[in-house]
Amino acid sequence: MATEESEQAEGATPSVEFVGVCDADELREEGRTVVRADGRSLALFYHEGVFRAVDNRCPHMGFPLADGTVDDGILTCHWHHARFELSCGDTFDPWADDVQSFPVEVRDGEVFVNPHPDPDLPPVEHWTNRLETGLEESLRLVVAKSVLGLADEDVPYTDPLELGLTFGATYRDDGWSSGLTILSAMANLQKSLRTEDRTRALYTGLYHVAEDCQGEPPKFDQPSFSARDLSRERLESWFRETVEVRDRDGAERCLQTAIATLEPEEVADILYLAATDHLYMDAGHTFDFVNKACEALDHVGWDHAPEVLPSVIPRLTQATRSEELSSWRQPIDIAELTFDAYDELPDLVEDGADERWDAPDGFTDTLLSDDPEEIVTATKAAVQNGATPEQVAAGVAQAAGIRVAQFGTSNEFNDWNTVHHTYTYANAVRKAARRTDSIAAYRAAFAGAMSVYLDRFLNTPPTPIPDGTEVEAPDDLRTELLDAFDEEGEVNRAGRLVAAYLRDGGDPAELKRVLGEGLLREDADFHTLQNVEAAFEQFDLADDPADARTHMVATARYVAAHVPTRRSAEQTFTIADRLNRGEKVHES
Repeated sequence: MATEESEQAEGATPSVEFVGVCDADELREEGRTVVRADGRSLALFYHEGVFRAVDNRCPHMGFPLADGTVDDGILTCHWHHARFELSCGDTFDPWADDVQSFPVEVRDGEVFVNPHPDPDLPPVEHWTNRLETGLEESLRLVVAKSVLGLADEDVPYTDPLELGLTFGATYRDDGWSSGLTILSAMANLQKSLRTEDRTRALYTGLYHVAEDCQGEPPKFDQPSFSARDLSRERLESWFRETVEVRDRDGAERCLQTAIATLEPEEVADILYLAATDHLYMDAGHTFDFVNKACEALDHVGWDHAPEVLPSVIPRLTQATRSEELSSWRQPIDIAELTFDAYDELPDLVEDGADERWDAPDGFTDTLLSDDPEEIVTATKAAVQNGATPEQVAAGVAQAAGIRVAQFGTSNEFNDWNTVHHTYTYANAVRKAARRTDSIAAYRAAFAGAMSVYLDRFLNTPPTPIPDGTEVEAPDDLRTELLDAFDEEGEVNRAGRLVAAYLRDGGDPAELKRVLGEGLLREDADFHTLQNVEAAFEQFDLADDPADARTHMVATARYVAAHVPTRRSAEQTFTIADRLNRGEKVHES
């Protein structure tokens, strides 16, 4: 920042804010120089008869701007060709950010600079704006720097989470997808991670949202009905019918009205019911996405429901319905078995209203059997004898976790996805059952049990679940487990290390921190990120230590099967972190 030289009067009244930095005649002759002013490294230029001063660090990746080119009022950094309007520091390139400029005065032949001008924007507003740009332009480095900058200002994780949720729900007409699911899962992981990995988790979720929305058309909202005296029963009926006939706009108007007039638990229940009117929609993703949207609102507040929840409607109206698939119809019509159980549920629930159910020995084994009629019969008996929705869902989630823990590596690699889908679906069902005790959670659990049944061949033969005696408990869990993740195919080794660590009394919180670190340094895909979050949830909910251990073994095996990766996202985050600390990345 500067004025014309004629206005930079010689002998001006000194100001305590300004610091003398160099001889004016020398700067006129040289055209540029680098000075330090109260701890700041500044690049000074004499261009078109005017003195200018900017921060010497390029805001993109820290390259010294004094080594750049100045022409026609534009300063160009030579490392990545970011361009800046020299008089104010504003960038031509959104990925670069604006560079800080500084007021300049000339006094008695000496150049003075104010190294601490009032900022154009407070830091929180600046980094929030930059995060918006990073999301809009799908710029990983900008997202990473923004998350770190906001964390430095002690902004709670819910603020960037809220921005990412509303952005993803607004700028993707096709609705809620993997990016928003990842973001919600990363919010759920916050308390389990190392402090330094919490910003990594947010960065991971946010850049996935940005990539999901890149090039997609925005969503245009439908309003609620003006009527405010509609009953819950009528709104539920209308919503489910509009979903049934794949009427997206009509469903949104019903949902917006429900949001405006009903309690959050009632709104969630209506969504869960619609997600279970058909079986295991989109390989379980539909129910999981609905649940993740609800969990995201638990973090940022249900006042954001009108912006966020309509994004799940395309997942309901466009979903593949598993009863349409041959695998659910032949050679045994398990779809019909499940729908028949649905029909019986009201009477079964009524029969069990005054009963107290404790899972009998062998209930999980029954859910893992190769007889679908036996599975349905046992599950109906549980409901009739007083099992709550969460108790039934817990049994299904445990069985699904065992499928992952016993996955045979002789299967095709993509078959990991099959057992994974059932597992994350079952996790969502159990979490939903803790939110609502309606018939929706029972129905979802029955469908989950049938998906567990369909996955049985992926445990043929089953890989034995380690009990912790196969190897010595690791002296240094972090070193040994991360070493296993550094090598391809160390699936069983990772599972055994985790089992031994827990059996030896290892701290579960430390295990979560190590698994989180191993996950977030990778270019982990959607499923791997989901899997770890689901395992942590189910571990915390398990009452029996052996059952809990199964979930950690399962996710350690799953992660080990999908790493190592190129770790390009971690490289970007590391660059952002080093820049945030003031390191000279270009010299490394």
